[in-house]
Amino acid sequence: MEQGDLTEFISSVSGDKYLRVEEELGGGFVRLKTAEAERRQAKHDIRAVEDIVIEMLRNARDAGADAIFVATTRDGNLRDLTVIDDGSGVPDDMREHIFEPRVTSKLDSMVVDTWGVHGRGMALFSIRSNARVARVVESRPGEGSSFVVIIDGNELSERADQSTIPALERGDDGEYTVVRGPHNIARTVIEFAAENRHAIDVYMGSPADIVATMVAYGRRRLTDKELLFCDDPNDLPLCTRLGACTDAAELVGTAELLGLGISERTAHRVLGGQVVPQRPLIEQAIRTSQRGHKSPDIFKDSRGLSISKEDLDTFTRHLEDAFEDISERYYLNLTKKPKITVSGDSIHVRFDIEKDR
Repeated sequence: MEQGDLTEFISSVSGDKYLRVEEELGGGFVRLKTAEAERRQAKHDIRAVEDIVIEMLRNARDAGADAIFVATTRDGNLRDLTVIDDGSGVPDDMREHIFEPRVTSKLDSMVVDTWGVHGRGMALFSIRSNARVARVVESRPGEGSSFVVIIDGNELSERADQSTIPALERGDDGEYTVVRGPHNIARTVIEFAAENRHAIDVYMGSPADIVATMVAYGRRRLTDKELLFCDDPNDLPLCTRLGACTDAAELVGTAELLGLGISERTAHRVLGGQVVPQRPLIEQAIRTSQRGHKSPDIFKDSRGLSISKEDLDTFTRHLEDAFEDISERYYLNLTKKPKITVSGDSIHVRFDIEKDR
């Protein structure tokens, strides 16, 4: 009998309790099996989506990353995270094992930082225990990794305001710290980036934003020879691959292999320079704080109705996809992103177009 069949048989005969308990101690007390104790600890370690984000960032840092790219979207109740780094990578035969409890590459070291101890081999196990999906999409030893995590908002909460970039203040030591703002994903990323400011650049945005950023990042780091003689971008380290893509179809395919889904129309816009590469997120926050401006990532009407930039980006992508249905039939092209404005009790959408000649 296979192990899985045996487990199911024992569970059906004795109940799930048998599989979770190592010893009955009497008086209603039991000693849990190690696996059950680990499962409960994993559920406790992650209380919100923001906890998953910080664990993914710490994981990339401990892998020796100099650059981390975080693409995030929310569609309904599902939050999608793609985290790509240029760290030490994961061997093929370890892609599943790293999500098991107590598996770590830090045998002789642990990292103690603002968020506690890291290096127990529990972070990725805890993430998978709390997420709908957690997997390595692509990785090569010494050339970086890409992880995709999908979280169900009905099972794990996140801050309601995911658009506001928190305010920073510069201390007497010249370093920046977050002084106000919601404890959202952006704040989590900025606090991590501030602590590692002189070692790691962290970028965050929608998949389209991150694709544009990685195209620019790759082009800055690839030599003319590498760009000229690269037959397949997937032969390059992960974070430089998109910089070697020469057409929209190639960009879509290469991005997809990294866990970044974009349409071919978006790829054309990226290659045409219509999607602006992102600065490191902490630089955006510093510039906003220095100007004393409130983050422009939220759109409100006079009665306080608000649409987050993230939801707006998702809506915009859906509009662009819908536009494709008529663009080919009527020979139309978008000249810029659909413009969405909220006013009173209505949402207005404007398409700026040109006709093919």
